[in-house]
Amino acid sequence: MAVTQTLTALQVMQDAPVIPVIVLTDPKHAVPMARALVAGGIRMLEITLRTPQALACMELIAREVPEAVVGAGTVRSASDAQAAAMAGARFAVSPGYTHALGHACRELGLPLLPGVATGSEIMMAQEDGFTELKFFPAMQAGGAAMLKAWGGPFGDVRFCPTGGVTLHNAPDLLALPNVACVGGSWLVPFDALAQGDWARIETLAREAAGLRR
Repeated sequence: MAVTQTLTALQVMQDAPVIPVIVLTDPKHAVPMARALVAGGIRMLEITLRTPQALACMELIAREVPEAVVGAGTVRSASDAQAAAMAGARFAVSPGYTHALGHACRELGLPLLPGVATGSEIMMAQEDGFTELKFFPAMQAGGAAMLKAWGGPFGDVRFCPTGGVTLHNAPDLLALPNVACVGGSWLVPFDALAQGDWARIETLAREAAGLRR
């Protein structure tokens, strides 16, 4: 199943300053959570494939919250990408990169933000035509200093640093010319999900959407 609506990786990155990294374990949380994020100004939603319920949650959001753009995170294989596309995902995010994964996402018409942490990984992704990349794990792999260093040799690449990013350190990352957005899990805290505190999630989304780039 190919994705029918065309979307580019750059459009995913430029929609808002933050892409939320979301872990869902209960499908009943999916729709109200997505509505809260959209109400706060965040539409690109990365649902990670870290739980057995992730695909069902994607399907529910894609069907019930058309204003949201469902994405799949922790995509590690061609089969992951295929399952995500079948569940309604319109973009994919991976923790690393392989040629097989890149090829699969292209075949599916699924924009991919491949994960990179080294210069060699950036070059491998670029060889396959990917210039919008996820820097992961960002803070553990050098943070803003590493991104500044990459600005010289990889000036044609735009990054979405993810991993250890918070509301407090996001502005420093977003101020860098080669950063298009950041990825962060702080928008959807586990306790807010468990308590059904959708107002809190909307507030966190609104704060994130208001970050300057």
